[in-house]
This record gives sequence, structure tokens and C-alpha cells, in this order.
Amino acid sequence: MDIKPIKTKTDYRAALKEIEALMHAKPRTPQGDRLEVLVTLVEAYEARHYPLDLADPIEAIKYTMESKGLSVKDLEPMIGRSNRVYEILSRKRPLTLKMIWALHKRLGIPAECLIRQPKKARAA
Repeated sequence: MDIKPIKTKTDYRAALKEIEALMHAKPRTPQGDRLEVLVTLVEAYEARHYPLDLADPIEAIKYTMESKGLSVKDLEPMIGRSNRVYEILSRKRPLTLKMIWALHKRLGIPAECLIRQPKKARAA
């Protein structure tokens, strides 16, 4: 298998083009193995050159609520009474460690995202 590190944008584009050509390769075949190695190299290159910033914790909660069709009532077991949920969502009260753990465990929101400092509330 003749594979080299991805060091330049040209290398990166060439790897993406080859990945596209190998997308239908069967696992545990020489082509499937090559695809797996190339994907790993591209992921490493992208993590180094195009890092993604984690979402704001409140925006992540709101997005999860919208995508899963959840209401404030659905968050009560994880956050507390509805007035507490509204305080969290309006950024008037910070998340506690217990809330972060419950939101992560029950809704699958990445803990790394939830422990971030939320953006400041916008002035009205």
C-alpha cells in the first residue's frame, strides 16, 4: 500500500479524490483497507487545519430540543422545574454539573460542549 502523509492542500485534495473513488469498496479488501487509511489521514489533516469550534451549550440544548421535538416539560427531569429550565435557556442561570451530566446522559449532548462558557446574553 503506497500511502504518504497529507502535508499540503494538494495532498489533501488528492486524498479526497481517491476517497471518493473508493467509497464503494468492500471492507477487509485491499481497496477497503486503503479507504480506511486515507479517511484516517484526512481526518487528522482536517482536525489540524480546520478545527471545529464546539457549539454554545444553550444553543446545543435548544437545537436538541428542536430536533427531537422536546418541550420545556421534557427537560424538567434533567434541569428542574419549568421556571429553572426557562432561566437556563434565557442564560439567567448557569448549568450545574448535575444538569450537565443529566443532559449528556439522557439527550446525548456532548459534555465537552455543555461545560463551555455560554455566550453572553444579548442586550434587548
